[in-house]
Amino acid sequence: MVSHARLLDMIKTTRISFGGTAGIVTSMALIVGLNAANAGRAAIVSALLIAAVADNLTDSLSVHMYQESERLEEKEAFIGTLSNFATRFIVCLSFVLIVALFRAHAAAIAGIVWGMLLLTVLNYILARQRNVSAISELGKHLAVALVVIFVSKGIGHWITAHVT
Repeated sequence: MVSHARLLDMIKTTRISFGGTAGIVTSMALIVGLNAANAGRAAIVSALLIAAVADNLTDSLSVHMYQESERLEEKEAFIGTLSNFATRFIVCLSFVLIVALFRAHAAAIAGIVWGMLLLTVLNYILARQRNVSAISELGKHLAVALVVIFVSKGIGHWITAHVT
């Protein structure tokens, strides 16, 4: 069995933290916002997949160019870029599965629960590696995620009330 410390060493958080966080928060926002706008399952899945591919590719390119500007070794920059893309893609697919398995309102709730769980785990790993309070870090990051979710829900309600 792998020890807790060894598991933390095996996970290079710099390779998964950006893509993981972006995938989690974006996916929760899309599900909640589009649900509030009364979007159908197909529209929500489409939005998640577009984010998983198109938005993810642009973020990964941005990360790669940043790493190159920092003069990171070419192989390390490529691995970081690929890890970012794969992490975000897998995270987004997990939210697609939630939308496929649950009805609209339940999918929104399940997506928030799943996303907050993933953010909690990622925050815990980051806090342990940085030797800082996991509770403090988690509080800050979950608060930002909740703001994004509430703003997305508000936008969805606004669209339904004023655009349709």
